Amino acid sequence: MQNKVPENRIDHSPVLRTSFFRFYEELNEFLPKEKAKKTFPVSFTGKPSVKNTIEMLGVPHTEIDLILVDGTSVDFGYQLEGGEQVSVYPVFESLDISPLIRLRSKPLRNTNFIVDVNLGKLARKLRLLGFDTLFRNDFEDAEIIRIAAKEKRIILTRDKGILKCSEVTHGYWLRNTEPSLQLEEVVERLQLRNSFKPFTRCTHCNHKLRSVGKKEIADRLPSDTLQYYAEFWECEGCKNIYWEGSHFDSILHWIEKLKEM
Repeated sequence: MQNKVPENRIDHSPVLRTSFFRFYEELNEFLPKEKAKKTFPVSFTGKPSVKNTIEMLGVPHTEIDLILVDGTSVDFGYQLEGGEQVSVYPVFESLDISPLIRLRSKPLRNTNFIVDVNLGKLARKLRLLGFDTLFRNDFEDAEIIRIAAKEKRIILTRDKGILKCSEVTHGYWLRNTEPSLQLEEVVERLQLRNSFKPFTRCTHCNHKLRSVGKKEIADRLPSDTLQYYAEFWECEGCKNIYWEGSHFDSILHWIEKLKEM
């Protein structure tokens, strides 16, 4: 005998809703090809935040500076209801969007960095340009996040996952894998050309350099080095000594090329 379903039965299954997303410029690098540079539907139940939905799609929130829902700017806490057109834009460096809701309290161009464990060569290059850059090859992700939040540093990483943590406010995912190209990418993306202060920071330990006289370091250098060079600098941390050696001119040329990119 077949049971008859009561006519007044209530359907408690969750309601499936759909909103439509479009990502712009370099944010498309985080998306699969079939979703890049086009509007696509995203289905959900309940009322998820736009931030959680964006990160579910694979885009770290630190890469985003503006979200428009049906043409109106919203913050990360906006809850989707279904039917919206959501436009997501990357960090703006030259366009003034001050009348709109920017999604970070301070610009991304804070020039203090902390870099992930596999970016040691990039760290040394940034230090050579004078940027305060923390690096250890045994940093744990949680430690990087904690230090970045405490000291207001930008996280540079090849790991998208670390940038999806809610505690991270400033971070950048590097697209390139080669250190020289990574440096060019950071300089270009964060517009650092006018912030170079080369030869002011130790490339080994990140401490500042101070000028020292020959007498202070005479017992720590070969006599021919003391004879041919007049100016010396000492690291305040590890005590390494620097001078304008044979590679100095080529380094200056390299810095000039970075400025002209």
